[in-house]
Amino acid sequence: MKKLHILLVYNRKIPVLRYGGTGRDVWYLGKELADMGHRITFLAGKGSACDFAEVRFLDPGQPLALQIPVSADLVHSHIPVWEPLPKPYMVTLHGNSTLRRDFDINTTFISRDHARRFGSEVFVYNGLGLEEYGKPRFDVKRSYVHFLGKAAWKVKNLKGCIRIAREAGIPLRVLGGYRVNLKMGFRITLDPRVRFEGMVGGAKKNTLINGSRALLFPIRWHEPMGLSVVESLYFGCPVFGTPYGALPEIVTPEFGFLSERQSELVRALEHVDSYDRRRCHEYVCDKFSSLQMARNFLPLYEKVLNGIPLNPKPPRPVPGPTGLLPFLD
Repeated sequence: MKKLHILLVYNRKIPVLRYGGTGRDVWYLGKELADMGHRITFLAGKGSACDFAEVRFLDPGQPLALQIPVSADLVHSHIPVWEPLPKPYMVTLHGNSTLRRDFDINTTFISRDHARRFGSEVFVYNGLGLEEYGKPRFDVKRSYVHFLGKAAWKVKNLKGCIRIAREAGIPLRVLGGYRVNLKMGFRITLDPRVRFEGMVGGAKKNTLINGSRALLFPIRWHEPMGLSVVESLYFGCPVFGTPYGALPEIVTPEFGFLSERQSELVRALEHVDSYDRRRCHEYVCDKFSSLQMARNFLPLYEKVLNGIPLNPKPPRPVPGPTGLLPFLD
């Protein structure tokens, strides 16, 4: 493929210093593509900056079509596009959507299950910028399990995590929440074996994950991919969660255990130290790096540039269950 001028569109500030999985994916996609020799321009939230690409600020009050550089060969938007653009383009949808409407025919998704739930087969896994995480240490003492995510979201099921850890008799570290949370209608967690680390990021987050025996991830929705899962596996943490969304295709038996029953997850934790932590790490490096993500996008870029639709028809959410998915005793 010839070297391209690629416009990456994202509606928030980059780089992401703490939380923000999508922002990290967009940033490292741009970096990998730039390292391959492509010219990258970010059209991103106000205040964004970058040392390897041009940055323009996205104006949400103006049509996207009017903000595309004339020299751009391809637009890769990480926000939905509802009107055709004057340049070849594709869209990556990063989350679930409640909109009962057609998405652009050139929409891609972030896991096989995520694509399936929109009637599509086109997906590229999000990838980690491995340099951000450093090298894991497998010789450190691991004395707790961890939760990683926005604790205020009911679908992330922090309550279930606490119950699992309590029954298993293992201390729990909560990365992404606070002991008192008014957003959940005044929630306070008194259990002294549950330690809340707040909205941590960077080196502190990496150190905390690296000291954990496992990730507890009993989600109660269809997770589009689960960056928390991949980050934890990178540091050698097997994953114990529910079989929803993309988890069954990522967390195979070699790398964790999935069940919608709390009792089965508790029993499985008895064998938490039997997993090969180095193999968990190698698995992520082989399959979920930002370099692999960028390489997987290149054939899709080529299709779009040749005028070939990525989907045979516009993707549309497939009707499914509403509300919290089951989490049984």
